[in-house]
Formats: sequence, structure tokens, C-alpha cells
Amino acid sequence: MIQTKIQQLLVDALNPEFLQVDNESGQHNVPDGSESHFRVVIVTQEFQGKRLVQRHQQVNRILADVLAHDIHALALHTYTDEEWKIKAAALPESPDCLGGSAKV
Repeated sequence: MIQTKIQQLLVDALNPEFLQVDNESGQHNVPDGSESHFRVVIVTQEFQGKRLVQRHQQVNRILADVLAHDIHALALHTYTDEEWKIKAAALPESPDCLGGSAKV
């Protein structure tokens, strides 16, 4: 299961205070049961002092093998503890899928 693999890789590498990995494939034009589109919300002090692009690069390096072989789309939401508290721990919404053919 790709979702579980993503979770384990991020836990092992970043020791997050909060981690949520959502399979959003069902919102896209893919076969039922697909695991190709994910949203990751991660809160860790490992991001302290890093710009957004550096955080995304760090996560992308950790997930490099999965990204190369299993995932079509990955939405990243990366926060430090302080940033997460300011957001009041509100999970960000993913935008509607605009690509591909309409699901029939």
C-alpha cells in the first residue's frame, strides 16, 4: 500500500509531530482503488528555518523512489509547530482536479 509506505518513510526521516497522508485518487479520473494522487500534511521541527521550497525538496528526496514509480501527483503542506499552531491545526483543502477527461 503506497499510502502506508509514504507515511513510514516520512515518520522515519522527519519524526513529525503531526502527519496526515490522504489518498485523493478518488477525486481524479483514475480507476477505482488507485493510489496515484496524495496530499501530505506534515508538521515537524525539521522544517525550522527552511523556506517552503527547501521543505518540499526535503520531502521529495525522502519520497524519491515512490515519486519515480508510484505517484502521479503529490500535494505538500509543510509546517513547523509554530506555524501549525497559528493555523489552528486546520487541514488545508485540495483544489478540484482540472486535468484529464471528465469522470463519467
